[in-house]
Amino acid sequence: MNISIIENLMADVADLFMAPVLLAILVLFIYALYATGRFLSLWLLRRRNAGTYSLALKQGRKEELPGYQVHNYYVRHPLACDDELEVFALKKLEMLRMATRIAPMLGLIATMIPMGPALRALANGNIQGISENLIIAFAAVIWGLAISTLTFWPASVKKRWFAAELINIRKLKEAV
Repeated sequence: MNISIIENLMADVADLFMAPVLLAILVLFIYALYATGRFLSLWLLRRRNAGTYSLALKQGRKEELPGYQVHNYYVRHPLACDDELEVFALKKLEMLRMATRIAPMLGLIATMIPMGPALRALANGNIQGISENLIIAFAAVIWGLAISTLTFWPASVKKRWFAAELINIRKLKEAV
């Protein structure tokens, strides 16, 4: 089999990925905006209830408090073991963490796909074809990095919050 046939086939198949990858980037961007809004509202809830949470911990009370998701899970499931609580916390972080990691990969894929046609346009002396493909390539990577930036911060802060809640739950368990 001729190697150029395989190369052309691979290039044609790679071109087919462009639309789904751009669609996935758009969906992830919408999710990133949504997740950022949810994070800000959760931050406000936690800020508003921080005093009540601290007091409940000092007094050893197990009551649900808005904004404290892992703690509330423990209140609803008092027999949950530490591993179960950690799995619950990881589930709550999973989508944010995946978006943070996948978005730059999709941006890179969407950057590389138009590079082939851009190089073909360069070989043919088609300056407009080069610029059109490079605009798509660089825009896609910027969108991927923006999505990652929007989701990384909430994922990191929520991870710290959940770790602190897990520590407090362990202290509550020991006090009983």
